[in-house]
Amino acid sequence: MYVAPPPQLSVATQRGTDDNTVTRRVYQLWEGSNKFFLGGRLIFGPDVRSLFLTIFMIIVPLAIFCAFVANNLLDKFSHHLGIFIMAIAIIFTVSDLFLLLLTSGRDPGIIPRNENPPEQEEDYDTSISPAEWGGGQISRLRLPRTKDTMVNGVAVKIKYCDTCMLYRPPRCSHCSICNNCVERFDHHCPWVGQCIGQRNYRYFFMFVFSTTLLCIYIFAFCWVYIKIIMEAHQINVWRAMLKTPASIVLIIYTFIAVWFVGGLTAFHIYLISTNQTTYENFRYRYDNKENPYHRGLVQNFIEIFFTKTSPSKNNFRAKVTHESPDYKFFCSRLETDTLDTNMGKGGGDLEIGGKPSWPSLGIETSEDSEDLQGDALEGIDTRSGIHPRRSSWGRKSGSWEITPDIIALAAGVGGEVSRANGVNTPGNR
Repeated sequence: MYVAPPPQLSVATQRGTDDNTVTRRVYQLWEGSNKFFLGGRLIFGPDVRSLFLTIFMIIVPLAIFCAFVANNLLDKFSHHLGIFIMAIAIIFTVSDLFLLLLTSGRDPGIIPRNENPPEQEEDYDTSISPAEWGGGQISRLRLPRTKDTMVNGVAVKIKYCDTCMLYRPPRCSHCSICNNCVERFDHHCPWVGQCIGQRNYRYFFMFVFSTTLLCIYIFAFCWVYIKIIMEAHQINVWRAMLKTPASIVLIIYTFIAVWFVGGLTAFHIYLISTNQTTYENFRYRYDNKENPYHRGLVQNFIEIFFTKTSPSKNNFRAKVTHESPDYKFFCSRLETDTLDTNMGKGGGDLEIGGKPSWPSLGIETSEDSEDLQGDALEGIDTRSGIHPRRSSWGRKSGSWEITPDIIALAAGVGGEVSRANGVNTPGNR
C-alpha cells in the first residue's frame, strides 16, 4: 500500500522554523508560481525567461539599424539633422523596454487568498426517501458555486475559487500558469512572462503600441537609405538593395513583426473602445448580449489611460515572524499543497492557461471549449472535478452573503477600484 511521504517544507521555511527570532517575508512564502527579484520588489510570472527572448528581439534589430543604416544617414541631411534619426530610434527602444519592465515586473492585480474558506450552511438531500434511512433526513453541507452581484444595473454571477477560497470579484479569473486570481484578467502573455490584469494593462498596451511604432520607424528609414543610394549611384531599387543587405534584413523583419504587434494593437484598441478584456471577448461574446461594463467610447478610454492605478493588495516585502498566525497560515497551506501533490491530486478550479486559442498573438485562454461559449451574465461553471482539498462541498457555513469587498469591487468596476476590505492575508496587515 502506497503511503505518501511526509510533506517537505521549502528551504526558506525550514530555516525559519529553526529559530523563533528569524523572520521571513511574504514573497518567500508565496503560494503562487511567481518569481521574485530584488527582495520581492519585482514580481514576474513563472515563464520569466521568455522575457529575455523578447528583449533580444528588440535590441538586436536596433543595433543593426544604428550600425548599418542610421550611422550612414548622419551626414545625409543638412544642419546635422541625421543624428536625430539614431537618437529617436534609441529613445523609442529605451521607452519600449521600460514599458516592458512595467508590464512584466509588477503585481498585475493579484487578489490575496483567504486564510479560511467562506462559511457554509446545511442543506438536506430530499432525493433520498426518509423511509430508507429510518425516517430521518440526510443532511449535507453545501456552498453555492456562484452568487449574484449588480454591475451598472446588470446582474452578474461571480464564481467561487477553490484554490484561493474566495468568491472572485467581477472580471476576475484564476490563471493556472501563475496560480493566482487576477482582477480584470485579460490574458497571460508568454512574451512578457506575466499575467495582464487591472494594474498593468495600460502599460501592456503602451508597450505593444510603442513596439509597433518602432517597427514602422525602422522600416521607413531603411527605405529612405535605399532611396539615397539609388540617387547617389543612379541605379535601380534592386541594385541599391544589394548595396545594403542590412536594410533588406530589417525591412523583412519589421514587415513581419508589424503584422503581429500591429494586429495586436488594433485588436486591443477595439477591446478598449468596447470595454472588454481578451478573456471576455474569447469566452463571453458580447456581440448579442449586453455588456455591463461598457460606458461609452470616451469613458472607456478614460478608464484605461486616465484613471489612477489601484494600489496592490499585496505587500510582498512584509515581514512574517515564525510565531505569527500569518507564518502558520503559510506553512499549513504549504504542507497541504505538498501532501496533495504527493498523492497525485490536481486542482479542478483553474480557468486559464490551457490550450492557446490565438498562438500568433501569444494569448492563452481556457482549454474547455464549452466554457468559451459560456454566457457572460449567467457565468455557470460547467467544469467537473472540484479540487479535492478545497472543495466547496462539505464545509460548515452560516452565511451565503456576498462579502463587502466583492460589493465594493462590483460598484467600482467601471472606474477606479478601491482596496478590498476584509481579505485576510499577510500582505495587507
